[in-house]
Amino acid sequence: MNGDSSAAPRAPRSDPRGAAEYSCMPACEIAEEVTAGRLSAREVAWAALARIAEVDESIRAFTEVWPARAASHAADVERAVRAGDRLPLAGVPLAVKATQRLSSRQVARLVAAGCVPVGATATPGAGTGWQTWGATDRGPTLNPHNPEWSPGGSSAGSAAAVAAGMVPLATGSDGAGSVRIPAAWCAVLGVKTTGGLVPVPDRSGGRARRSVPGPLARTAADAAAYLAALTGTAPPLLAPPVRPLRTAWSATLGFADTQQPVAAKARTFLDLLARAGVTVPRSVSVRLPDPAGCWQALRSDPHNAAGRESAAGTVAALTAELDRVFGEVDLIATPTTPNPPHGHEGPGETMSVALTWAFNITGHPAISIPAGLTAAGDPVGLQLVAPHGRETDLLAVAAAAEAAAAGTAEAR
Repeated sequence: MNGDSSAAPRAPRSDPRGAAEYSCMPACEIAEEVTAGRLSAREVAWAALARIAEVDESIRAFTEVWPARAASHAADVERAVRAGDRLPLAGVPLAVKATQRLSSRQVARLVAAGCVPVGATATPGAGTGWQTWGATDRGPTLNPHNPEWSPGGSSAGSAAAVAAGMVPLATGSDGAGSVRIPAAWCAVLGVKTTGGLVPVPDRSGGRARRSVPGPLARTAADAAAYLAALTGTAPPLLAPPVRPLRTAWSATLGFADTQQPVAAKARTFLDLLARAGVTVPRSVSVRLPDPAGCWQALRSDPHNAAGRESAAGTVAALTAELDRVFGEVDLIATPTTPNPPHGHEGPGETMSVALTWAFNITGHPAISIPAGLTAAGDPVGLQLVAPHGRETDLLAVAAAAEAAAAGTAEAR
């Protein structure tokens, strides 16, 4: 594993929060403890690096680890806290998707909010069909829940690092499902933001609206804090919706070949949210045109006028159908993927992106929430899609989902 040349930060004399306890701490709790002076940012950085050293050999989430850089950023955070600065993510270890630079808008804003970058996470290498796993010099990234599974992609290492407790937050980018799919298969939270919500360089005729930044996190509150730092806004209060959100369910969006156990598990979790009073089902059909050809045309050479013209009809049809549906409901619910995690041989003919990439074309925000396991033990995500700019609704439902799932577990 590559990294900066300096040794890891020296362990504090009294290590009040060891690597094992750190691995369960939400980002918001870390920031609160560092701000209050009960933890130092360097203690947390040490715990993160110790956790990475402990478990990443068997997961391969990281391509680089940055002990010297982490120590420097942690020291900056401690100076800012002593000076009275309020950093909403003070001392929170951050994994950075390897395709993103530290100087990128997403990472720079998170560092300005107090995050401490600790390493770069794996992304697909050459020839990995549909961006389904992470490549490292030690072999492919493994899913923390089962080493025989792919963690998904292309934000593979970021999702695996969060799922394994190496970091509470990791950066991702989603151009066809690259945040949501690994979130589903690694049983963490992943958010695709509204297209254009966070300006990014666009050199491909609108691709910036389709490929957007988003977090991998373990809690809705952490994801909300991440998005607030990204957008320069105050984190929303993730209270339950004032009324249940009207939700249309579709296992296929009208075209996907969704496997029954995956659809059943996602629907069961949606039913749990309805019983908790968070959502209310509405019998509204959702039948989208298959976006495969359109997405591929839009991704191709932006100067290919014929290709873009051929996609225009599908874009219009997608937009019209979603406008109709969102005229009647607040949310659309689907499984995040039509299939469970595949192995490291790749997806074959399976289109894991079938249920996600339409919303990259239209720019609608979406979230993947862990929905539990099938009878065979495969992790499933529930995807919720909202009208443009309604990330707060998605996060509020995710927070309520955490409470509902915890209540169900306690009742067992």
